[in-house]
Amino acid sequence: MAKRKILEQRKHPRITKNLPVSISLKDIDFVTETKNISCGGAYCHVDKYIKPMTRLSVCLDISNTQEKITCKGVVVRTEEAAPTGYNIAIFFTEISKKNLDTLKNYFQQHVSL
Repeated sequence: MAKRKILEQRKHPRITKNLPVSISLKDIDFVTETKNISCGGAYCHVDKYIKPMTRLSVCLDISNTQEKITCKGVVVRTEEAAPTGYNIAIFFTEISKKNLDTLKNYFQQHVSL
């Protein structure tokens, strides 16, 4: 039986980078860091459960620059992470062209690393 090649289905490539990120809900704020990131979203760890489809505000601190990227997002996946906390996948739903361009430039500098 021949092995089937699995193709990447993501629209945006991901890079493994630990960038500081602030996440705000209506009554809770988290300060954490990304595990990986793309131009379409981020994956990070939080210490409280956030249910999927929760809308939130995101502020990424791009390393080695003075720029912060702010956008809106929605939690598309929540996974329990032992021993405590949760890993969440955030899809960026609203990001300005300027912030998206900043993120794309960051990727161009780091994607080959």
